[in-house]
Amino acid sequence: MFVGHYGVSFPAKRLEPSIPLWVLFLAVQFLDILWAPFILLGIEKVRIVPGFTASNPLDLYYMPYTHSLLAAIFWSCAVGVVYHFAARPSRPRASVVIGLAVFSHWLLDFIVHSPDLPLYDNHAKVGLGLWNSPAVAFGLEAALLFGGMWFYLRGRLARSLGTLVLGVVMLGIQAYLFFGPPPSSDRAAASTAIVAYALFALAIWWLQDRRAAPAPTGTRSATGE
Repeated sequence: MFVGHYGVSFPAKRLEPSIPLWVLFLAVQFLDILWAPFILLGIEKVRIVPGFTASNPLDLYYMPYTHSLLAAIFWSCAVGVVYHFAARPSRPRASVVIGLAVFSHWLLDFIVHSPDLPLYDNHAKVGLGLWNSPAVAFGLEAALLFGGMWFYLRGRLARSLGTLVLGVVMLGIQAYLFFGPPPSSDRAAASTAIVAYALFALAIWWLQDRRAAPAPTGTRSATGE
């Protein structure tokens, strides 16, 4: 799963408005944000095998440090703790929301991945394999992304056209990943992923977070939020 992960960011923001959306964009992709440099460093492994699944050619045969269930639980707790001490949120539940956003990545991956998600180390691999039904998998990505956007933006869609356009662009990239040519190498796939995660986080900051900066005491923000 790729852009569907971002759908979790929007209800999480609604649940805990103090967390910037760009932070949630990074949280829901945190396991892959680690995975990409781990691939570049040779710590984890992936093969490009055209036709490996009907949706993408990634044979993710070794990723115990980022995508095992135990690793996902560890990173979720670690990111929540780091956020608590680094951001010092006014409400402790903000750190819990961040941790759950990180863990949502593994849960959604479980739905679409072939059995390549280990429960621990590189053993007992699981995955429901929805990637082998491209139309259904693509529909799920779209439903999660735009469903999450609607949940967050409802009542102010007219003022959020840029965010909706971003969603269309993201879904277009997803379509290219599903139905376009495979990446040229494992390093190219990892490098492209890092750039995409950074650009999406920057884009949502520009479209949403910078306009939602707290107003001075006694005044309202320009967006009325």
